[in-house]
Amino acid sequence: DNPIQQLSDREIQVLSYLLKGEGVSDIATRLNIKPNTVGTFKARIFDKLGVSNLFDLRTLADLYAFQSR
Repeated sequence: DNPIQQLSDREIQVLSYLLKGEGVSDIATRLNIKPNTVGTFKARIFDKLGVSNLFDLRTLADLYAFQSR
């Protein structure tokens, strides 16, 4: 099963920006939310996908052919 499918729509948005190399502050500005909120989404994404860094996140996204929006 594709673990990315368990993410919420907002988590998918944050994931897309993370994979594009955007930082937490930049993502917060784009989504008009607080950086702490983006940090929470990032932590949830990492937890749900079982990764601990952006390299592993990219590897997993590539493995499941995730297309950034």
